[in-house]
Amino acid sequence: MKPARTILDPAIDSIPRMPAWVTLQSAQSTEDVAFLSGAGLSHLHSVLASAAVPRGLLHARLALRAAEAGMAIFGRPERAADLRDAVHLLRSGDQPGPAGEVYQMWDKAAGQPVSVSGLGDALPMHEPAQIGAWLDAGQGGPVVRAASVIETVLTQAPRAETAALILADAALSQVLGWRDLVPLLGFGLKPGDLRKTGDDLRVACHKAIVSSSGVAVKLASDLTRRAGRLNAVAPKLRAKGSDAAVEMFLTRDAVAPARLTSLRSDRAARRLCDRLVELGVVRELTGRDTFRLYGV
Repeated sequence: MKPARTILDPAIDSIPRMPAWVTLQSAQSTEDVAFLSGAGLSHLHSVLASAAVPRGLLHARLALRAAEAGMAIFGRPERAADLRDAVHLLRSGDQPGPAGEVYQMWDKAAGQPVSVSGLGDALPMHEPAQIGAWLDAGQGGPVVRAASVIETVLTQAPRAETAALILADAALSQVLGWRDLVPLLGFGLKPGDLRKTGDDLRVACHKAIVSSSGVAVKLASDLTRRAGRLNAVAPKLRAKGSDAAVEMFLTRDAVAPARLTSLRSDRAARRLCDRLVELGVVRELTGRDTFRLYGV
């Protein structure tokens, strides 16, 4: 039996844009920047509520952005293409290296239920009790609580920057009533922001939300259109196992042909990927002749 596939209307272009005054206005006071971050989160909230948005794919792309931002925090040179190679080309039993580990943490956390059990797989180096205590740190609104989580984690574990940001985004998502973790602070905050505390950190988090919520809305709109086009051609694909392959493209940032195990062979997987590229609904992401990766 073929797996159920997420069906999106190829004509969908109804994701409302973030109002320009939210992301382009230069806020001067704490009150102004808090107002703008609230407006950004409110708009993003309505976008995420739309059934048209391919949330799994959106989570995956935001996770990649957060991991790439993490490289700057650690002073590492890896960018998105390097991170994709480090994780999506892994063979069974291989280790991804430090950069790949950060990407894996974000990729496992994004879209997971905002709970200790949901986050445990992404943060295996921390005990569940510790994760729970950090997740519950602080009180107040979503951004204030997220800032408290960052400060608490980094006070107790100064080198746990990735965990601090994942848990901050988890706390943010939890207070907003989102069913799963949406990376925002993970790529919105700058490396220097993590050295701030108190009001300075809270303001930095508000500013990060203003920019990252705008990025997330724009990305959601783009991915909704792309996913719609892929779904439009999916019924015409004749390869056995193509439905499962299409579903994988709708939930992952990048896919190696070898991962399309629903197809009969590696050759069949490569042919399907090339066919989807020809149809203009999937892109080859590496520019290489071998060890290719594909994504919507």
